[in-house]
Amino acid sequence: MVERPEPWLVAIDIDGTLVSDYGTLNPGTIVEVRRLVDAGHHVTIATGRSVPMTLPFIEELGISPELVVCANGAIIVRRDDSDPTRYVRDTVELFDPGLVLREIHDTIPDAHYAVEDETGLLRYTGWFPDTGVNMHTQKMETFEELLTDQATRVVVIAPDSRQDYFTDVVEMLGLHKVTYSIGYTSWLDIGPQGVNKATALEKVRERWGIPRNRVMAIGDGRNDVDMLEWAGEFGRGIAMGQAPEEVRNAASEMTLNESEGGLPSALATLD
Repeated sequence: MVERPEPWLVAIDIDGTLVSDYGTLNPGTIVEVRRLVDAGHHVTIATGRSVPMTLPFIEELGISPELVVCANGAIIVRRDDSDPTRYVRDTVELFDPGLVLREIHDTIPDAHYAVEDETGLLRYTGWFPDTGVNMHTQKMETFEELLTDQATRVVVIAPDSRQDYFTDVVEMLGLHKVTYSIGYTSWLDIGPQGVNKATALEKVRERWGIPRNRVMAIGDGRNDVDMLEWAGEFGRGIAMGQAPEEVRNAASEMTLNESEGGLPSALATLD
């Protein structure tokens, strides 16, 4: 009888890692993910997406992980086959978005603002992409309508597309008592203080009883930096080839670009 290898925790980002900019999933990824699951490894998702926008990819991969990380670590969902979606909220980290929204709005009144709640509903003012990141959206008439509820994250989209737009703003405001990351373009993601993909995955790792040296995380965005550093400290933190320099620097390894099959290539290195 062939002994199964000791299981690894494998955490995969969605946008730019699992799927392309067009939302397509490499068939080779499905093959590799299922191979790892069949070998006894724990493969899951760690994404900035809301729960409703994450679960279809779980289904497309054909897997059923016990725990999945959403909303940049603010939400962990647990498998529950009695629920219509097959997942229920296990851990939710919320914060009051009012103070940080007011601070940024006072500085950039013409930016576009959005607040996401624990159900995955994203309420926004101004403009917000109507495809890809979140289809569960509701446009609000006034900025003040965003200040009322607890949130899992705040998104700010700058009024122009200069990539370093938020660098000076973040430095000037300080943004204390929140966690933030700056996206590829002028996109600022803000969540509860001290909460990110790494903190959520550490909870998952502990629940699954997997040693720190048997974790692999793969991502491409600035919101993956903490996750890649966490994984690479004792295990494997793998940056996609197209990732920005600061993301590549946070990783312990590199793979190919998403368009070149970077994710299935990385997964294939695990027995």
